[in-house]
Amino acid sequence: MNDWFVDGALAEYCVTKPEWIAPKPRHLSHAQAASVPIGALTAWQGLFERAKLQEGERVLIHGGAGAVGVFAIQLARLNDAYVTTTVSSRNLDFAKELGANQVIDYKATPFEQKVREMDVVFDAVGGDTLRRSWGVLKPNGRLVTIAAESETTTDERDKGAFFIVEPGRQQLMQIGRLLDGGDLHAFVDTVVPFSRAADAYTGAVERTGRGKIVAVVAEAV
Repeated sequence: MNDWFVDGALAEYCVTKPEWIAPKPRHLSHAQAASVPIGALTAWQGLFERAKLQEGERVLIHGGAGAVGVFAIQLARLNDAYVTTTVSSRNLDFAKELGANQVIDYKATPFEQKVREMDVVFDAVGGDTLRRSWGVLKPNGRLVTIAAESETTTDERDKGAFFIVEPGRQQLMQIGRLLDGGDLHAFVDTVVPFSRAADAYTGAVERTGRGKIVAVVAEAV
């Protein structure tokens, strides 16, 4: 994973640094491997570096079926946390399969009616969901958000909770070992050819809402 703040593009090749790369997990396809770094590193750093999630704590993960959420649920459960997540109705069973202890259909039930006194909230949604999340924390609870609008917000709480993932070879290697060992799983929503890359960014590609869309720049020969 290259530096988030370096201009990027879809290309066959890129320039990187040794401390930003790790071996591809042996059992993953190239498309699966491409879906891992940003999502898994964001989940890892948000849960363990920013929120300091501890074994046995209660964590609420918003957007549990998304590109970051799928890893956040799995990593939190591997850390023996009690995981509650919000997803759409079509992904209720999927979130349970990921390991979530409690799954909430965010369209059917306001999450604050189901949870309270949370140790950690991991927000991948933002907006009203983020604003309402402050009310379900314990007095000393921690909230982290990756919602883009929080980068420029004037709300000091949201500003303090926002973070952007950073490259990390050692973390990528640990994640790779978990993937190869079958303790962690990667999910590709759909694969599109390079010719449809723009459609993937604009939302024109039909998807299930589970994991990442992967654009294939060059087919294997």
